[in-house]
Amino acid sequence: MQYIVYCDESEKNGAYFGNFYGGALVRSIHFQEVRTKLESKKQELNLFGEVKWQKVTPHYLDKYMLLMEEFFNFIQQDKVKIRIMFTHNMFNPAQLSKEQRDNEYFLLYYQFFKHAFGFRYSNKSNNPISIYPFFDQLPDTKEKNEKFKDFIYNLQYQEEFIEANLFIHSKDDIAEAKSHNHVILQCLDVVLGSIEFRLNEKHKVIPDGKKRRGKRTVAKHELYKLINKRIREVYPNFNVGESTGIKGNPENKWDHPYRHWKFTPVDRHLNKQYLAKNKK
Repeated sequence: MQYIVYCDESEKNGAYFGNFYGGALVRSIHFQEVRTKLESKKQELNLFGEVKWQKVTPHYLDKYMLLMEEFFNFIQQDKVKIRIMFTHNMFNPAQLSKEQRDNEYFLLYYQFFKHAFGFRYSNKSNNPISIYPFFDQLPDTKEKNEKFKDFIYNLQYQEEFIEANLFIHSKDDIAEAKSHNHVILQCLDVVLGSIEFRLNEKHKVIPDGKKRRGKRTVAKHELYKLINKRIREVYPNFNVGESTGIKGNPENKWDHPYRHWKFTPVDRHLNKQYLAKNKK
């Protein structure tokens, strides 16, 4: 058994929420089926290029909706697990060192990968399971990117990974993926982009000098509404802006096919600039 994990990131500094990270996990027993059917669906819909949230337009809306229906069928069957993490601008982490601030992107990414899927609860058989992480192109220097991969590789030596019998064969198995080669990563980009779009209220934006929203904004809002409807079929009464509950069972951190995590620093203070801006 292997876990193939695709990771992506989105808006860092939104109007209300920032630091968006997303992950899609597929077990090896489902991987070929998921990838083949999604690729076939793209071909059927004449979506020959890379699928991305930023490419959603009225012309492509129906095609993107049909592709998302296919993707969420796999989520509903728990053949794909989706995790989304974000922070709220109301809270600032307190007492961060300069090094921590300089590496905030990677520190949050590390927390997301380590905790969001509930790996410690994932291996009920206790047979060894290898993890293959695919990160969308990392944006920093080669030195920082390699240091981040070292931290991901060394997760296997931490207690919860040892107890779950999870490992990464080698550091070379931690890949920087080009999303146009990975249809699952492309679909994740659409889901992650739609959540960021809604939480930062971009669905309400009216261009300067206009009385109505732009056609592209309306199309994206329609796609978000479909995605939200499918999430609620998996998890009724889902609140997109809050951490998903565990319903009294910590194993649901793994068992749930779809979850959100609003990351809130333990040591934090209120962002006065954000509060003042929103009072206005």
